[in-house]
Amino acid sequence: MEINAGDTAWVLISAALVFLMTPGLAFFYGGMVRVKSVLNMMMMSAITIAVVTILWVVVGYSLTFGGDNGGVIGNFSAAGLKGLLAPESVTGAEGHAIPTLAFVAFQLMFAIITPALISGAIADRATFRGWIVFVALWTSLVYFPVAHSVWFFDADGGGGFIGAGIKALDFAGGTAVHVNAGAAALALAIVLGRRVGWRKDPMRPHSLPLVLLGAGLLWFGWFGFNAGSALSAGSTAAVTFVNTQVATAAAVIGWLIVERIRHGKATTLGLASGAVAGLVAITPACAAVTPMGAIILGLVAGGICAFAVSLKYKLGFDDSLDVVGVHLVGGLVGSIAIGFLGSAAAPAAVDGLFYGGGAGQLGRQVLANLIVGVYSFVVAFVLAKVIDLTIGFRLKEDDELTGIDQVEHAETAYEFTSGGGMRGHSLVRAEPRPETVTDETVGKSDKEEANA
Repeated sequence: MEINAGDTAWVLISAALVFLMTPGLAFFYGGMVRVKSVLNMMMMSAITIAVVTILWVVVGYSLTFGGDNGGVIGNFSAAGLKGLLAPESVTGAEGHAIPTLAFVAFQLMFAIITPALISGAIADRATFRGWIVFVALWTSLVYFPVAHSVWFFDADGGGGFIGAGIKALDFAGGTAVHVNAGAAALALAIVLGRRVGWRKDPMRPHSLPLVLLGAGLLWFGWFGFNAGSALSAGSTAAVTFVNTQVATAAAVIGWLIVERIRHGKATTLGLASGAVAGLVAITPACAAVTPMGAIILGLVAGGICAFAVSLKYKLGFDDSLDVVGVHLVGGLVGSIAIGFLGSAAAPAAVDGLFYGGGAGQLGRQVLANLIVGVYSFVVAFVLAKVIDLTIGFRLKEDDELTGIDQVEHAETAYEFTSGGGMRGHSLVRAEPRPETVTDETVGKSDKEEANA
């Protein structure tokens, strides 16, 4: 089949948009933490880009999309992207072909952002080395097989046991990305325990402008995340693009309504969080619902997630930046909503319960998310325990109080004094200024100025 240049360009642009979401996530999370944790929070996203990119090229793509073994994992036939430089192709939603490497690049960006999402649950208290090891292991043991089971289809209609076997729908990652990451985030929050001073100290976001910037970048990049998943610049991409926009807007309204009722104020943090909740919820359903269905889904998801973020206080786990309440709950709401709001008029062509389709699709959606959630939680829990017992995952209490940026990176995000700085790439400590200024330490004019 001849390569379609327009579809290829669309997929490559979408890949770039999805890549931008990880720096956007870094800003979003970075603004939500305290001053002493900003750089570490952003570094957790940045290092994920590096680690997962190498993994994806060496074995990740092959294990996810290279053949099939029992519907749960691929093989090593395309390890190192062997054989993919030839003009082979994959087919998009409109029946047009794109180069396989364009698909490789696009799917790489999903593999990067999924573990990065987890980092928000353990802000302030995870060692950097422990995080790097966790990302490498969890991505290999959980993300690759889950993505294979959800998205791999072969030429005969077989493939992964969730997508091809159970026939659960997940157009762009509600199950494979958000439920997957959210369940792992819950496991890590439990293993690493609560931050020092949790529920006693305020722990407010240090920069709401950064949070809003990050949310805006995420919203922008999400058009590539969802519409790009059509792998074709056609009607499916157009439907998913519109559904993404309207569901997100509705979720903002839903979240702010709940916030206004519960707390009497609508906040900028609530607006940003509501937008992300809407983006998460529409991700699996963007090709399965109509625009009116997307509005309903967004309103419901925004409201439910606004309530869900407070569950951590009732259940006693410290999910620092509400990854569980937004991504796990939002992903579940969006995935299960397909069983209610799915419409045959949408590209996925599946009627849900409200459109006369019965409860069959609803059951498939629930089963798929239960399997992925439990598997991700169990593996993440075990990995976190092993890492903590070996190289150490939880930061020492004294180091946490000092500030993870200084302890782990020897840097601070903001310099509030004029006494320090950077010389080249080395941290320089300024010499303390003498208490008594004399002619021997400074010139006479400097002395007069200092003693003035």
